Amino acid sequence: MTTQTPNDFWTQASQQFQQSMSESWGKAIQSFQTMDIGSAGASMPSMGKKLPEIHFAPEKLQELQQQYMQEALALFNSGMTPPDTKSDKRFADAAWGDNPVAAYAAAVYLLNARTMMGLAEAVDADPKTRNRIRFAIEQWMAAAAPSNFMAFNAEAQKKAIETKGESIAKGMKNLMHDLQQGHVSMTDESLFEVGKNVATTEGAVVFENELFQLIEYKPLTAKVYEKPFLMVPPCINKFYILDLQPDNSLVRYAVAQGHRTFVVSWRNPDATLSTKTWDNYIEDAVIKAIAVTREISGAKTINALGFCVGGTMLSTALAVLAARGEKPVDSATLLTTLLDFTDTGILDVFIDEAFVQYREKEMGKGGMMKGQDLASTFSFLRPNDLVWNYVVGNYLKGETPPPFDLLYWNSDSTNLPGPYYAWYLRNTYLENNLIKPGKATVCGEKVDMRLVDTPVYIYGSREDHIVPINASYASTQVLPGKKRFVMGASGHIAGVINPPAKNKRSHWIRADGKLPKTQAEWLKGAVEYPGSWWTDWSQWLKGHAGKQIAAPKTYGKGKYKAIEAAPGRYVKAKA
Repeated sequence: MTTQTPNDFWTQASQQFQQSMSESWGKAIQSFQTMDIGSAGASMPSMGKKLPEIHFAPEKLQELQQQYMQEALALFNSGMTPPDTKSDKRFADAAWGDNPVAAYAAAVYLLNARTMMGLAEAVDADPKTRNRIRFAIEQWMAAAAPSNFMAFNAEAQKKAIETKGESIAKGMKNLMHDLQQGHVSMTDESLFEVGKNVATTEGAVVFENELFQLIEYKPLTAKVYEKPFLMVPPCINKFYILDLQPDNSLVRYAVAQGHRTFVVSWRNPDATLSTKTWDNYIEDAVIKAIAVTREISGAKTINALGFCVGGTMLSTALAVLAARGEKPVDSATLLTTLLDFTDTGILDVFIDEAFVQYREKEMGKGGMMKGQDLASTFSFLRPNDLVWNYVVGNYLKGETPPPFDLLYWNSDSTNLPGPYYAWYLRNTYLENNLIKPGKATVCGEKVDMRLVDTPVYIYGSREDHIVPINASYASTQVLPGKKRFVMGASGHIAGVINPPAKNKRSHWIRADGKLPKTQAEWLKGAVEYPGSWWTDWSQWLKGHAGKQIAAPKTYGKGKYKAIEAAPGRYVKAKA
């Protein structure tokens, strides 16, 4: 038997690097053409596009190859000592360390994953092409992890032995259940019911049309502020992200602070709404909700809040109203909102002219963007945390994910009318028209954000992967009125839904109120404060809410009467 020397191994490793990386790169890069927003990697017609030629910076490639071979040699020389893979939570369980074969499989995978990502960084191309390649490789490497397969997952194998196969049986049952419901379970959905243990703040639907219901909430204080408060959530999700449970409900918090609170509850579109446009949603929903809130309260002006796309829609509505010479909103709050789409983070990898044209041809005149496709896309932005983690737990280990209201909401998907979706893609993500005065026409009016001089509270989340913190901050440079910017810790949802009572996370405020051109400059003068940003926002909002008056005894007013109890039937419709 011939003993292999380090030099022999070095030669073989070099050859293996060239072969395996070439094969792996080829497989990963194939997904470059099939990426699609709304289908999370499902195939989309290439429309004749050729895959761009890929070139590497020679010095980076050489450095990467040397590093790969050095790490591979160290792994080879470790003999039967299981490599330490605990730094990656997928392989942190003791079962991986107790199984040398599994530990080596994990170590080799991690080495190859690092190298593949290094290759992506070494690509000599424009930033968008490099980001697309990086995203494609991240998806491929996440899917290829040995933890995703029973044959390699030491933890799942150990559990199967300990339970005498019961975990495998439960895993198959979970798989069949998820196939029937059409998505991977992130939580035990059977434990939640809208109106029973989520979306429970007391109120009534006081208006409805084909697009939305308007909910008015019962006051929790003897007096309320004279200017009512309207919340506009994103129509790509259910409104109850703002009203999950009493201890983490932003709706209930606002009511408890003395605000007469109204919320837009979007209808989950079906075929009857398949031709609805962005204009319909602005005129017949956001502007209509503002008007009805004013009529019911009798107030000349109101305060309003928009979350995510809801903030984009609210700002667009305010620009339309301003063009008409109307300013019915006294202050606006924008939570993780995009107005300037220059920096859209990871979502930019999906958007180009060919893709937008494809969507316009497919559904620009009518059709439906399926809610489950949108939900899958957002989940695959964090594939290890929001996809494969649950595949392993649910199917390989036979576990039932624990109850979590936020993840229940996340799985309660909503459709979008095709024309609305196509207009939004072109005029925001592709052409960034909302910040170009007069470029976009909405509801017959030229959109000019310079006319929206309403005082505004702008919030951004530091780790937001959907609306990057730079993009949230960019709104301070678009809107001309008096502004306050606050940054919170965590991501797109967890950063926003952060009630003070839990005393979690932190937020940053700049005492001098200065808003330089970039978020990085702003941060240099900001101070970190422990706990939720809600208290700061509450104080700001009170300053725009007017005097206190007796709380109303009934819902609605005049022709606007209680139709049904909150949360209403629209929010209960499934996609």
